[in-house]
Amino acid sequence: MKCGVTTYIWGAEFTRAQLPLLPKLAAHGFDGIEIPVFRPAEFETHYIREALVQNGLAMTASAVLLPGFSLVSDDAAVRQQSLNNIRDIIHVVADLGGDVVAGPLYTPVGQLPGRRRTTDEWHRAVEAYQTLGSTLDADGVTLAIEPLNRFETYFLNTIDDGVALCEAVDHPRVGLLFDTFHANIEAKDVAGALLKGGRHVKYIHTSENDRGTPGSGHVDWPGVFGAIETIGYDGWLTIEGFGFALGDLSAAAAIWRDIEPTPDAIAFDGVAFLKENVPQLRR
Repeated sequence: MKCGVTTYIWGAEFTRAQLPLLPKLAAHGFDGIEIPVFRPAEFETHYIREALVQNGLAMTASAVLLPGFSLVSDDAAVRQQSLNNIRDIIHVVADLGGDVVAGPLYTPVGQLPGRRRTTDEWHRAVEAYQTLGSTLDADGVTLAIEPLNRFETYFLNTIDDGVALCEAVDHPRVGLLFDTFHANIEAKDVAGALLKGGRHVKYIHTSENDRGTPGSGHVDWPGVFGAIETIGYDGWLTIEGFGFALGDLSAAAAIWRDIEPTPDAIAFDGVAFLKENVPQLRR
């Protein structure tokens, strides 16, 4: 098992300007970082790959569909552009040496049409993920699809629907991102939801109920850690939090206040909490 942290804590994007952060993260015991990749054509792959190697850090990627993209649009051209964009993201992650792309890669975050998803939208999503299978296989990357809470998406909210989606897609490299923050809103039993996810869970975000430091709120961490052991999960536990003044990103995550004394506290107090409670992270 590996412990990671999203760089959203320090910025909306990850560029060469953030590279001085890497030695600090390595010194605090992180195995790797989760880097946002939104615009793959503009990503500074070479410099970042070298810096990761120099600091002994692995990486995963978080990704969202920007406005104008959608895998479930009724416009075939939009769906194709979205598929091309996700393929390019997968290629960037492979070039960086990463093996996971995670996020709500179906519709833009915050797209709320005032209705439930349709059967046609569901089938379009299934077809899109099946189409991406060959790219995932060729690049050795896993796609972890993230259910979000009802205030951020209408399309995929629960682990039950996530499991149904994965079983419909039926590809070994297409699975779920389980996020404790979203599950704390949508699931009656957070640990039970993780158990339901089972073999489909390919990636886990450890995030407190208020987006603050893991272990500081009311998420059922003993239950979560027990469920991780029960399902035999041995992938990434990545701390997800958000900086306090990141413009559009803060708006998307609804961060309107300083949740902790500093953004660093979410990462560095969080990793101490995880290592204290998950023996596999102390190996």
